[in-house]
Amino acid sequence: MELEKRKAAIEAVLFTMGDKVRVADLSACLEESEEATLEAINSLIEDYNDDKRGIRLVKLEDAYQLCTKNEYYEVLAKLVNQPKKYVLTDVLLETLSIIAYKQPITRVEIENIRGVSCVHAVNRLVEYGLVEEVGRLDAIGHPILFGTTDAFLRSFGVESKDDLPIITADKIAAFEAEAIKEAEEELSEGGEKFESYDDDVIAAGEAYINENEDEDGK
Repeated sequence: MELEKRKAAIEAVLFTMGDKVRVADLSACLEESEEATLEAINSLIEDYNDDKRGIRLVKLEDAYQLCTKNEYYEVLAKLVNQPKKYVLTDVLLETLSIIAYKQPITRVEIENIRGVSCVHAVNRLVEYGLVEEVGRLDAIGHPILFGTTDAFLRSFGVESKDDLPIITADKIAAFEAEAIKEAEEELSEGGEKFESYDDDVIAAGEAYINENEDEDGK
């Protein structure tokens, strides 16, 4: 492999790993000798020493790592200190809605309502600070109970969970019908996402509707 390609490959590996990588591991990736690998590394170091570059290549014992140059710390600090922005996908919104209206609730209960695994969605909502652990259910295994946070209230402009809009059984049924319609359309177009409907999922949806009906059945 020619020098410039070795340099590009090393740069790609170090950028992707984000941590230090041993010379021996870099050599194995490149299928080159350590001498050839070090030649490319030293050439990269010279490239990064240019005043116009914002990153540098540092040696840490028998490994190397990509780092930012110290003189750009203030610039980076402005970005790091900015509030994080997150995107709520339909799956996250659906999971968040279930938690908001049914809290405190366990992951298994959420999955019984949604009909699919929610591990990733719950973890992401916790990461975003919209959901948190609020205790343990007094049952076998003591599963974690989840609830919404103050950040959730601020984000959606409500003072407490009691101020959340009331969702009637009619609205839930309409959402369910719309979801089924979309699934059927995907099936008719040859989509493989929805291959069948699980009776347990349908039963869980009906149970959720019954639980949310008020005394007048509205």
